[in-house]
Amino acid sequence: MSVVNNKQYRPTLLEDICRWGYSFLLVLAIPFAFVTLMRRGQTRNKDYNRRRFERFGFVSHPRKKEGYLFHCVSVGEVVAASCIIKRIMQDEPDIQITVTTTTPTGSARVQDIFGDSVHHFYLPYDLHMAMAGMIKRIRPKAVFITEVELWPNLIHACWKRNIPTMVVNARMTDRSARRYKKIGKLFNPMLNKLSHVCAQGKRDYDNYLFLGMPQTRLTLTNNIKFDQVASLTNIPNNFCGIEKGSCPVLVAGSTHELEEQMMIDTCLKLWPKHADLILVIVPRHPERFEHVAKLIETNKLDFIRTSQSNPFINHGTNRGAKGKVILLDEMGKLNLAYSIATIAFVGGSIADRGGHNALEPAAFSVPILMGPNTYNNPVICAYLKERGALYTFDNAEAFAAQCELWLSKETEQRAAGGAGRQVLDENKGALDATLACIRSVM
Repeated sequence: MSVVNNKQYRPTLLEDICRWGYSFLLVLAIPFAFVTLMRRGQTRNKDYNRRRFERFGFVSHPRKKEGYLFHCVSVGEVVAASCIIKRIMQDEPDIQITVTTTTPTGSARVQDIFGDSVHHFYLPYDLHMAMAGMIKRIRPKAVFITEVELWPNLIHACWKRNIPTMVVNARMTDRSARRYKKIGKLFNPMLNKLSHVCAQGKRDYDNYLFLGMPQTRLTLTNNIKFDQVASLTNIPNNFCGIEKGSCPVLVAGSTHELEEQMMIDTCLKLWPKHADLILVIVPRHPERFEHVAKLIETNKLDFIRTSQSNPFINHGTNRGAKGKVILLDEMGKLNLAYSIATIAFVGGSIADRGGHNALEPAAFSVPILMGPNTYNNPVICAYLKERGALYTFDNAEAFAAQCELWLSKETEQRAAGGAGRQVLDENKGALDATLACIRSVM
């Protein structure tokens, strides 16, 4: 495998003009984006406002002089990168690890996983001066971009300083590939400045080839999430006082708008026959916690919020017929809920978000339900579906029918859950392959 930083590459004048034009448009757009984020920070995340100037490259110096910089967009990317980071910290205990994110939820996840053991800040806006200033302060000996965040000025700043830059667990959907192809004068220089790309699936590998990435700097490592999720072995199988198998539990994880109401409507159909069924709703974004709480209240259901210690809030309904709802309104506890689940719905799949991580419930041998939108992780979903661990549905009736089947037939429910765990165990190995690529760059 040939891995170089491609320092011999020289962009054309037209390609440089396109990057300057992109930067100019970004300068015009940033004031509006910054004001919007400030307003959100006043009501949703006050910590973001205290750190707002990190977006312009004014970041703190790390404790140690050199190390690795990992960029992760949000929660999913932080979790995926965590197993790489932990292995590097184990192999190189004296090295400095810096982790950047773009969302407050991603920032909170970094804190939950690593505490103060890594240097963390928000990634600056993709302006040349901001990125150059950040790189000058951090002085990383390598930069690793997780999954899909390709920023022209970040990659250019690293290339100019001869800093190897890799995309790990790289994802490239068909739709994104077509869009990048249309802006080739801006996108192609990024490919030429990258040291290596570790693709998480065959689709992603093929799409990078389609965009012009040389095979000498492209490796199909497979999805590192198989390794990360398979390592979930220390979860206690107890959540809110509910032990695994003590009662049927439907966990709706990482939900978006409209998905919560479908979960409630389905349980209203199921509760007359399965009165002890518990519905656990886990919204994807913390800013929607209050909205979902009001939605549950509007449906006049008894519920608790995990952030509070109060008993079920009773709205005078027939509790035996209506069952119970738990709103998980805390970050970083989704896997605790999955650990006691009988059935899992993975959100972002009814809402057109491409579907979130279906491997997390599979790690706990839980059968999985998803809507039609699974394009973020097509290989994972195809594996799980082929083995009978995942059922995808197009309408509410099909969703309710599959829930009824798994609740009524424990043998089929257990077989589907076991198949998911087997898929995980059979597809591990991406972590070692990715680390091999990283060592070849270094």
